Amino acid sequence: MANGAAATTAIQGQAQPLAASAPAIPDFEIVPRKGLILVTGVLVLLIVGIAVNKAWPLMFLHVVGGASWTIIDLFLGFVLGPIMGRMSIPARAEFTTRLMPKMVLIMPTVVTVTLAAGWQLGVNTGTVDSNFALHGWVVASYIVVGVMAVIALGLLEPANIAVLVEMKKPRPKPEVIEGLMKRFIYAAGILGLMQVATLVIMTRLGAA
Repeated sequence: MANGAAATTAIQGQAQPLAASAPAIPDFEIVPRKGLILVTGVLVLLIVGIAVNKAWPLMFLHVVGGASWTIIDLFLGFVLGPIMGRMSIPARAEFTTRLMPKMVLIMPTVVTVTLAAGWQLGVNTGTVDSNFALHGWVVASYIVVGVMAVIALGLLEPANIAVLVEMKKPRPKPEVIEGLMKRFIYAAGILGLMQVATLVIMTRLGAA
């Protein structure tokens, strides 16, 4: 679960250091306008699902959102990130301008759908009640998912946007981009571990 995780490893670790002068950066949109149509459609589905308040729509939204969040975090943090770390600097710059604007839209949408649908589903099934048999596991899931949401929306997303804004400038500063991206690699590792913890908790609740 976390936006910009792949771009981080492109700047540090075993990756090549940034050049003294920034490579040529392709033109891009910080917020892809066409993507806003899809985001709006997903949020409308979420609102309808909560309004209808039936188990299947809520379960569908929660499972799809949660699975997407998990896959994004694990894939970007542990698969795509190391690959990007071995790319040339111009290739990394181009890939970043194609990936990170999409993540500006994807991560807030995925987090919102997962949490909203999951809470409504928990209210309907009674799993959020304190007298639920596995209430301790539910509280643990609140803590894990809450921290993950704070990291994704409060740390990665602002840094992601800041990187894109810097890259849009006529003379982007490589040292500024590198400093912002340093946040990603550590946060991505934390999110990856927390996603594993989430899987443990969810499978335990599912087996009840």
